[in-house]
Amino acid sequence: MVLDVLVIAPHPDDAELGMGGGILRLLDSGLKVGILDLTDGEPTPHGSVEIRAAETEAATKVLGLSWRQNLGLPNRSVEASLEARKKLAGIIRLTRPKWMFAPFWIDAHPDHVAATELVEAARFWAKLSKTDMPGEPFHPQRIYHYYCVHLKMHANPAFVLDISQYWEKKLESIRCYHSQFIKGREHMDPMFLDQLRDDAAYWGRSIGVKYGEPFISREPIGMIDFESLI
Repeated sequence: MVLDVLVIAPHPDDAELGMGGGILRLLDSGLKVGILDLTDGEPTPHGSVEIRAAETEAATKVLGLSWRQNLGLPNRSVEASLEARKKLAGIIRLTRPKWMFAPFWIDAHPDHVAATELVEAARFWAKLSKTDMPGEPFHPQRIYHYYCVHLKMHANPAFVLDISQYWEKKLESIRCYHSQFIKGREHMDPMFLDQLRDDAAYWGRSIGVKYGEPFISREPIGMIDFESLI
């Protein structure tokens, strides 16, 4: 399936956490959006391969996606290896997205750091000729980075997206991952989902709206008008 936007997630739930609102907004604008999870996310304290697969399917339905796949890399051991690069580049050549989204490149989680290194390398490899990779050479125009990190740090975003009207549905998609964000966390104060709401409210306030999501870019962002600025 040819896509307009391909979101790369190290684990199931990262795409929803980092840019669930953005995914919903992109879909609402008529773009074809897909998520490629690099791993199945297991093992975790309260999950299993079967549980995570069911949770991912439920979240995918909430978002309304028609394309989501898994690259089958090992959780906790993601590497930007040549083999993984070739597999991802093949997906890029087949789906041909104009834009790709990857995790922010600074993180405490090695899988997230490796995932972004892998995405950037695969973007380059996808345009190669004289190769046995599937599909035809293709080079996505842009990579943007969503913010879903395990460090207590303040991002310096290139832009913040207004997701106010999509917040409740984003939260619904995240609640699908019960084994990750609800089970075993009942004792936490504040609860993880409350912290997530507070973060979204913080970014919303930074641009004068209720809820927002920050995005980062290594490359300059082009504009043709000022109508979308708020």
